[in-house]
Amino acid sequence: MAKKTDEDFSAIVRADLRDSFDDQDSNLRPKMLEDFLGQETVKKNLSTFIQAARQRQEPLDHLLLIGPPGLGKTTLAQITAHELGVDFKVTSAPALDKPKDLAGILSTITERTVFFIDEIHRLKPAIEEMLYIAMEDFELDWIIGQGAAARTVRIPIPPFTLIGATTKAGSVSSPLRSRFGFIPRFEFYTHNELASIIKRSASILDVKINEDAALDLARCCRGTPRVANRVLRRMRDFAQVEGSNVITSKIVKEGLCRLEIDEIGLEKYDREILLSIIQNFGGGPVGAETLAISIGESIDTLEDYYEPYLIQCGLIQRTPRGRIVTDKAYEHLGLKKSSNANNQATLFD
Repeated sequence: MAKKTDEDFSAIVRADLRDSFDDQDSNLRPKMLEDFLGQETVKKNLSTFIQAARQRQEPLDHLLLIGPPGLGKTTLAQITAHELGVDFKVTSAPALDKPKDLAGILSTITERTVFFIDEIHRLKPAIEEMLYIAMEDFELDWIIGQGAAARTVRIPIPPFTLIGATTKAGSVSSPLRSRFGFIPRFEFYTHNELASIIKRSASILDVKINEDAALDLARCCRGTPRVANRVLRRMRDFAQVEGSNVITSKIVKEGLCRLEIDEIGLEKYDREILLSIIQNFGGGPVGAETLAISIGESIDTLEDYYEPYLIQCGLIQRTPRGRIVTDKAYEHLGLKKSSNANNQATLFD
């Protein structure tokens, strides 16, 4: 029996934590494609594919959703099932320990079910190979007997749609990736899109928010709806304690200060990452594993959550030798760059 590694346990814990956040956000999730704000190109294409599949009464082609955490991949998978009018089953790759775990799910699905696998890049090889046949032929390979008497039988399963989600597109194997018919990439949301999401969520939470306050909050939410909804709930708490049911720009400014979130959305750990590279490694270059150890975080959290936004903001760069901070990072932190910082690293950028 294969033992779970520390990475496996870490992934399961992250999935459990994410599910707890998702439960809190369930009432904020849009149920229809028209209510899903942002990702316009993805929505337009998906709407066409859903309509075509419904007209033909066929399962939708398999989808692979790529993008950083919190951009709505799980929500869009749920909406897809709802728009198709079919069942929705969900799991995460680290939770599938043995082939029988996958077989147990696929043997109970109904026709055209949407089956969602989060962190699909973490599938074990044996499970991935079983999934190949299920995706293409809608059959399961199963071994009966042991030793010389063992034989493989194929068990038919109802046609279904697999939707995989990943934050690491490069870690998805080529054979698996090639079996998906539509592979959209999610982008970070604009400030205006986030402001619209915040106003919608505020109405569901029964709290008023000023137009200016919604935009101020949107600027500090890392381009991510999940962060926007989380911070909005904290602003609601601050507004309630202030004796008002209206979130104003003043409450947003004071609330973000207390949460240690700055004007461009950097949190405490974001600033610690930048300061660690500057103070401990002379501005870089430094490898991701070394950097993760220096701030006491896992490398997965560093690469999946913190690093994409820091790169998007132009505060760090990836080079063949490691991560380096940019002049913009020094300016944002109010630090003066030493004359020899990054000189060698920039040659490899």
